[in-house]
Amino acid sequence: QVQLVESGGGLVQAGGSLRLSCAASGRTFNRDAMGWFRQAPGKEREFVASISWSGANTVYADSVKGRFTISRDNAKNTVYLQMVSLKPEDTAVYYCTARGLDVATKTADYWGQGTQVTVSS
Repeated sequence: QVQLVESGGGLVQAGGSLRLSCAASGRTFNRDAMGWFRQAPGKEREFVASISWSGANTVYADSVKGRFTISRDNAKNTVYLQMVSLKPEDTAVYYCTARGLDVATKTADYWGQGTQVTVSS
């Protein structure tokens, strides 16, 4: 059974930092893109960032560019999202995804259960 398990979410003040982790099990994704989406209450799901299988290529939503950094460790089958200078509008449930990422349709083959990030003003 394939699982993506996120961790690292929590409550932080505006301007603070968090680092999300997503550990995959059940199969390896070292030949697949991985990424993060988020969804705030009452809003549509939003693409955040993605990273190619090698880590050489990354893509970010304009809203997080310069503040978030995505990285991966294929030996650990894990992807990370370092978030700095957090803003209240970053508050959302953050979902880890793997394989088949499509930014336009906001879909992917595999999804984690999500981790809550709350940024207080």
